Amino acid sequence: MKEYKIINRKFSWSNGRQKFEEEINNYAKQGWRVINVYPLNNGGNIEALLEKDKNR
Repeated sequence: MKEYKIINRKFSWSNGRQKFEEEINNYAKQGWRVINVYPLNNGGNIEALLEKDKNR
């Protein structure tokens, strides 16, 4: 069985890319895998859909 998480972050290429990458890597250490990343139409926010095995 899978478990899913959506994270929503304010993003800009000038200051947010490295922080977002670090956050994604921290989730990966916990067993999460990025399924999709997509922009929102509300001023620079992005959402990432994460997945992991529920029994992990």
